[in-house]
Amino acid sequence: MNISIGPLEEPELPEADRIFRVAFGTFLGLPDPAAFAGDSDWVTTRWRADPTAAVGAYIDEAVVGSNFATRWGSFAFFGPLTVRPDLWDKGVAKRLLEATMALFESWGTRQAALFTFPHSTKHVALYQRFGFWPQQLTAVMSKRIEPTAPAQSWSAYSSLSLGERERCLAECRGLTEAVFPGLDVSLEITSVAAQRIGDTVLLRDGETLSALAICHIGAGSEAGSNHAYVKFGAARPGPSAAQHFGQLLSACEALAGARGAGEVVAGVNTARHDAYRSMIARGFRTSLLGIAMQRPDEPGYNRRDCFVMDDWR
Repeated sequence: MNISIGPLEEPELPEADRIFRVAFGTFLGLPDPAAFAGDSDWVTTRWRADPTAAVGAYIDEAVVGSNFATRWGSFAFFGPLTVRPDLWDKGVAKRLLEATMALFESWGTRQAALFTFPHSTKHVALYQRFGFWPQQLTAVMSKRIEPTAPAQSWSAYSSLSLGERERCLAECRGLTEAVFPGLDVSLEITSVAAQRIGDTVLLRDGETLSALAICHIGAGSEAGSNHAYVKFGAARPGPSAAQHFGQLLSACEALAGARGAGEVVAGVNTARHDAYRSMIARGFRTSLLGIAMQRPDEPGYNRRDCFVMDDWR
């Protein structure tokens, strides 16, 4: 086959989205593979966040697969990587990964990562060939929103003026820098705001930003109808991190409820043991387990002292 690799263009998004759903639905054995992910959107939203980070695979100029890289400063991850099922095991995924690794190199990525199915030896072996090594499990957890006492005072990024947003992004960079050198989720915050697919929760301890959470909400986002999905959330490291993390979870529930969602979904790597236990204690239950793989084989911010939510899907 004459497989070519190049930037994924906007007119190709509907077909890339169809392949994404059918590929995952087929792998998971769904009766209707195309129904995978419901009315959530992982393809268009990620392309709009950074079109230069989306890679397409083509045969005779027709898109047959795609991969989406996400750059959070010095840290990056990729996915969803999907290939048309009739072309599985024919080298398409390998070619997409080669192009994605070149992107990581051009970005000067310090730590790269991915989320995959722990029971799929084929996927794990493929990613190992590119220097990614399996570490601990990541739990994707969910919790029904119930009427509770009001969360501690919090604010939303959408409520800030343009000048306040610039200052806020600088504060967010300072917080994530304390979690992992060079970690920066500014692009994620601004993309969610620009696409109007959610909001970012901001908590303060006095004048200091103590925690933040980037949330997708509802249909057309990565959450889907009736759900709020925490794409990334973190409490500032330090003696009060556990307390602030608990307050952040409450604030995410409050935002979700205010926007009409009935359930909050969030991922946490089990190496962040105290954060994981905190979520269990608050009523979150695991709905999906994945394996975190990283390159180089170092913990990054998958450490016990990190009160961070994400899952790298």
